Amino acid sequence: MMEPASTLAWIGIGGNLGDARATVEAAIARLAALPQTQLLRSSSLYRTAPIDSSGDDYVNAVALLSTTLPALDLLHALQAIELQHGRERPYRNAPRTLDLDVLMYGEARIADEELTVPHPRMAQRAFVLAPLLEIDENAVIPGVGAARPLLDAITDQPISRI
Repeated sequence: MMEPASTLAWIGIGGNLGDARATVEAAIARLAALPQTQLLRSSSLYRTAPIDSSGDDYVNAVALLSTTLPALDLLHALQAIELQHGRERPYRNAPRTLDLDVLMYGEARIADEELTVPHPRMAQRAFVLAPLLEIDENAVIPGVGAARPLLDAITDQPISRI
């Protein structure tokens, strides 16, 4: 029986409630423990002000996984990790203990009720692009293009490496 092909999946990680730094670090460890998945790289942690949200500054990172999980199974696994960290969704863009997003899943372009890949706002978010480019300086967003010029164009979103 053939093994399913591995896909590179980029995961956005963030939180701004509780000990966000410890939560993001724990989430990275949980990603490494996912079945059928290997953590290839993770970025430094970054601090950013909330965008379209409120509350304390966010701690953000990006991880690169190699996985044989189908995209929706990966999403469901990420949602389970969020729940284990107390994630609630009282309203759109509410402050959160942990947010895990499938940013990119190989070259796939997915648009259904549960999952949109590439993530629809990643090209406008410094908190995604800076850590993404840290671990892949030549990152390309499927259907959008090179990530570097996108980050260079965002000057109104302060971000600092922790």
